[in-house]
Amino acid sequence: MDTVVAAPRALLGRTITGPASVRVRAGRIVEVVQGAPPSGAEVLTSGLLTPGLVDVQVNGAVGVDFAEVDDERMRTVARALPRTGVTRFVPTLITAPVPVALRQARAVLAASAALPADSGARPLGVHLEGPFLSPKRPGVHDPALMVEPGPAEIDLLLADDLVGRLRMVTLAPEQPGGLAAVRRLAEAGVLVAVGHSDATGEQTRAAAEAGARMITHLFNAQRPLGHREPGVPGVALVDDRFTLGLIADLAHVGPDVCKLVFAAAGHRVALVTDAVAAAGMPPGTYQLGGEVVVLTEDGVPRSPEGTIAGSALTMDRAVRNIVSVGVDLADALVSATAVPADVLGEPTLGRLAPGAVADLVWWDDDLRPRKVWVDGEVVFDAEVGLSPELATAH
Repeated sequence: MDTVVAAPRALLGRTITGPASVRVRAGRIVEVVQGAPPSGAEVLTSGLLTPGLVDVQVNGAVGVDFAEVDDERMRTVARALPRTGVTRFVPTLITAPVPVALRQARAVLAASAALPADSGARPLGVHLEGPFLSPKRPGVHDPALMVEPGPAEIDLLLADDLVGRLRMVTLAPEQPGGLAAVRRLAEAGVLVAVGHSDATGEQTRAAAEAGARMITHLFNAQRPLGHREPGVPGVALVDDRFTLGLIADLAHVGPDVCKLVFAAAGHRVALVTDAVAAAGMPPGTYQLGGEVVVLTEDGVPRSPEGTIAGSALTMDRAVRNIVSVGVDLADALVSATAVPADVLGEPTLGRLAPGAVADLVWWDDDLRPRKVWVDGEVVFDAEVGLSPELATAH
């Protein structure tokens, strides 16, 4: 039986228009029609209808660190994320020895596979952020655990049981063996991102030539932009082959620079949270990759030494933040939906169009999610109320 959801405004392509109606059948959108709602539609009386948000970098949330995940903890995150508008996400693991990282990855994949169909947001494989990073740009990652991506290490990542499920690898292409690793991973269908890298502009461009297609948290933990040596950000901003991951908590990257990024390359920006277990939680002590991070009243998780350690950002807040700095609402929303879906090679996600997966978000006039559907089924309704652990995030 079809379900029709009608809204006064909807994100269609890169434009907000309306009124519009979306017809859903068997978890897919079968029709999108502009104009008055048809008979029998669920009519949303205000706000905005968009596709579900897609987050390609989630280390954890609501007290859960994906480095120490099990079925119950994965269910906890999957239930929580739709309250922030997220319907699809890529669990992310930070630097660890390769055997440990792969053990953690397989645990994430097993817990993802065990999720019931109606559990909430759906994981999209796993993202390894390390250990093939530069000790010169470690951020909160442990440089002692970083290794070069030699053929044997890449063989382990391309094991038969990980094919198609290892969705993304962040590495430093200037490291010995880096470009060869980019080529092998890209040829195997893995999204390769440049991150935690001291690459020059020339080396960054060489990574794109080898098949890298994303920048992990633009400006953070990478050789900075210079007026003669562009570093990672300079090339990323002008090379259309790169999608730019941007942590829009306005702490990792300041408001003016966020606005600059959208002005230069807005059609290639993918908003990410880089969320850790502290996301959606009150101030306190949490874990990231098994290490302690502290969330204080300023809302930014840090290591005990004071280094920023991921974020406590939620994707709905990222959208609001980007709109607050003057970016067009439609552009901000596309950066949280179609752009990340496309860089992952998921053309049926992140859009309201016939054939797309029926992941929907109804936003109120303050850009807060009111109702969320995954595969055409309601997984969050604000009328039920927010859970205590997410009330502080909103």
